Amino acid sequence: MNNGYKTKMIFAACALCLFACNGGRDGRQQETAAYRTDTVTLSSRTLRSGYTATIRGYQTVEIRPQVSGQITDIRMKEGDAVRKDSVLFVIDQVPYKAAHDIAVANVKSAEAVLSTARLVLESNKGLLEEEVVSEFDLQTARNEVMEAEAKLALAEAEEKSARNNLSYTEVKSPVNGVASMIPYRVGALVSSTSGDPLVTVSDDSRVYAYFSMAENQMLDMIQRYGSLKHAIEEMPEVELKMSNGRMYSCKGHIDAVSGTIDESTGAVSLRAVFPNKERLLRNGGSGTVLIPSVRENCIVIPQAATYELQDRIFVYKVVDGKAVSTRIEVFPQNDGKEYIVESGLKAGDVIIAEGAGLVREGAVVEPKNTRGE
Repeated sequence: MNNGYKTKMIFAACALCLFACNGGRDGRQQETAAYRTDTVTLSSRTLRSGYTATIRGYQTVEIRPQVSGQITDIRMKEGDAVRKDSVLFVIDQVPYKAAHDIAVANVKSAEAVLSTARLVLESNKGLLEEEVVSEFDLQTARNEVMEAEAKLALAEAEEKSARNNLSYTEVKSPVNGVASMIPYRVGALVSSTSGDPLVTVSDDSRVYAYFSMAENQMLDMIQRYGSLKHAIEEMPEVELKMSNGRMYSCKGHIDAVSGTIDESTGAVSLRAVFPNKERLLRNGGSGTVLIPSVRENCIVIPQAATYELQDRIFVYKVVDGKAVSTRIEVFPQNDGKEYIVESGLKAGDVIIAEGAGLVREGAVVEPKNTRGE
């Protein structure tokens, strides 16, 4: 009985010691935690801020008929590259050719009448000297010449109008570009008041990328460069990430900024222009404009090293082996991965590099430095 009691006591004592050892070890782990830390250094960075953009052709033209009639011929296909002044559609020419022929005949008739009137006038001038005709007859001849001249001018104007209408039966492209879908077919009756254009031609040898930037970002940019004009002139080239996630091979530049702020969104509209010789970008497409921001001798930290509290950004500096919360100011443009620190840190400071949101103020830090060593 005594032996059994002693055995139980010994077992209980061992269990208590084991629990105490484990508990002490857990306590020490809670007091001191290992965090990945970075030593702050000065470096140069190019940050790229992305803005969703809509692609538009350099020049997009809706082509509509200037005369009414049936389409008798379509001389291109949807999606074709068309050249300036090339004929795209032909509208029934028969009535317009007939009208032009009549107008030409009217001009010839008016010319003949004028010629006769001038002969009569010259004849009357001679007869007046011989007193064969009166002054009244001479003035009448002059008036007939003036009337004939007016009728000729009218006939010539009508001929010009008829000639123009005949030329309008051949609908030409005013620009180089790519044809859109065609809502009409041969035989369709069209006019200048038709709801849909015959076709839309987009000159996409260059393209515009339209995007918006928050008002505060625009103000920061203007203050940095001194003026809006200098900002447009001195900003570095921009890049375009296409909708398939790949980078467009050619760089572009911002060439226009809206003069007003959209009250509903608080954003400013901007336009970037990109070359498009290979016709890879199409009117109506989408992408992301990437604007670089180059900073020299700046402090750059990972965003994982920060946390936000009431719209303020903080990091944990390691001071005397403990985590100390420190507020920082950052450059407004960022790439979603890093911040450029404007104030709050200096070269040589040690910060907790990740998981800042899980750190407690005053926690004892066992550094695992990975940068600046």
